[in-house]
Amino acid sequence: MAQNTDILRRLFNVFDPFRPLPAGDPAYVECREVRGDGDILMQLGKEIEYADRMTCQLYAGHRGAGKSTELRRLQQYLDSQGFFVVYFDGDDQGDIDPEDVQYTDILLACTRHLLEALKDNASPRPLLDWLKNLWEDLQDLAQTEVSLESLSIEGQISQFGKLTANLKAEPSLRRRIRERVNPHTTTLTGALNEFINEAKKNLPTGYSQLVVIADSLDRIARVIQEDGRSSHDHIFIDRSEQLKKLDCHVVYTVPISMVYSDRATDVRDIYGTDSQVLPMIMVQTPDNQRHEPGVEKVKELIAKRISQVDASLSLEPDIFAESKALEGLCLVSGGHVRNLLSLMKEAIKYTDSLPIPTRAIQRSISEARNTYRNNVYDDQWQPLARVYLNKQIIHDEMHRSLLFSRCILEYRCLDAEGEIKCWYDVHPLLKGTKEFQDNFAKIQP
Repeated sequence: MAQNTDILRRLFNVFDPFRPLPAGDPAYVECREVRGDGDILMQLGKEIEYADRMTCQLYAGHRGAGKSTELRRLQQYLDSQGFFVVYFDGDDQGDIDPEDVQYTDILLACTRHLLEALKDNASPRPLLDWLKNLWEDLQDLAQTEVSLESLSIEGQISQFGKLTANLKAEPSLRRRIRERVNPHTTTLTGALNEFINEAKKNLPTGYSQLVVIADSLDRIARVIQEDGRSSHDHIFIDRSEQLKKLDCHVVYTVPISMVYSDRATDVRDIYGTDSQVLPMIMVQTPDNQRHEPGVEKVKELIAKRISQVDASLSLEPDIFAESKALEGLCLVSGGHVRNLLSLMKEAIKYTDSLPIPTRAIQRSISEARNTYRNNVYDDQWQPLARVYLNKQIIHDEMHRSLLFSRCILEYRCLDAEGEIKCWYDVHPLLKGTKEFQDNFAKIQP
């Protein structure tokens, strides 16, 4: 029994859906051919590698699709090409609260991480002078009574971290911090660029350029403001010039709904290239047929995680007693990596010994289905049924919201002429609900 418990515990943890794989991890599965032939190393990496000017690129996709894992691959690739990469996860590292974010928060987060990564390559004096000029206004908001002059350089640098930490942890301070910093973002950017340019001249041997990757900005909640426009528009469009102003290459993750904003063409014009999108693993075709290559990739993803626990364990019959249960799990995930990992993790919780009972898998699916069902409003069921029927979306507020909540998933594939075909489908978890089936029955031709 103890041996079973140990194996189940280890399996439970290798299917942790909130632990992106580091670059080169043996559990990584190359899914390019079932994701529309997209490759972050070509799409974002070559843009940075070949450009004569500093670039600013957006990387979109459903939350949990695997963007962080791909960005770590990009970091490793750029590092091998002589680019010094400063990567940070804005949500995980305490920089932003996804439910309440403004441009100021992102700028302070970039400043904090660049300072920490490059303090030995350039004098932080321009940034510390900027902070010193505002210290009388900001001292109480950093929740410290010490004078800046009394602190060491390291201590002064840490004050940027305190400001970003308070932006996330102290909702009552956010408005006050932003009110005091907002009028000075131009001078902060100027000071940051002065620091960046000195740092670029003194990068470690083998590096010639600097790249910042700001991850987890795709989690920023879509909030409609008083002017009728979304928080996403205010950050990535209204503040685009400031986002682009850093004197280094920058990659920002953005919510997938930004790509389908009514100003999507403006986004392309502003950033000079199409936003790159990481779609789902295609486990079904647009005509609702099982897509064998995609299903096999999902099985490979499960198998590689299992092999980290015990390489002798097989998918069948060691982990799954029935092939039908394995197939059903692959299909109901919709090719969404985090959903797949979550379904496996939950099923393991209801397992006392291997193989995982089919009833445990069914319970995991049922609970996930209820979660998704509760995320759909009454007036959204029929539009979802039409997406399933037509495999297309309308570019309106409702469909952007359904994309952001992952009720609608995006897929890409190559057609017979080698052109990329983009299509959409309802998350398979929702297809099994009575509400969806009733509404689909109403609209069938």
